[in-house]
Amino acid sequence: MKISVELTLIPLQDNFREAVINFITRLRATGLQIEENALSTHVFGEYDVVLSVLNKEIKHSFETNNAVIANMKIVKTDRSNYEPRF
Repeated sequence: MKISVELTLIPLQDNFREAVINFITRLRATGLQIEENALSTHVFGEYDVVLSVLNKEIKHSFETNNAVIANMKIVKTDRSNYEPRF
């Protein structure tokens, strides 16, 4: 089953940019389809694969940073080709 995930990682520390960049860099290396914008990262793919990768990478972020919020929205469909029509 295909899913789309919108993910926002919020490190609660002064050098938050480094933690976010490290997280996105690690996600890029997984080979998943990823789109980024200024507010969130979008990940698309098969349910089991995407959630397995996100579980590993979020855990890594939690282990390597003092305090982190991970906010996720999961949609049961592939929204990778979405184009606004307005």
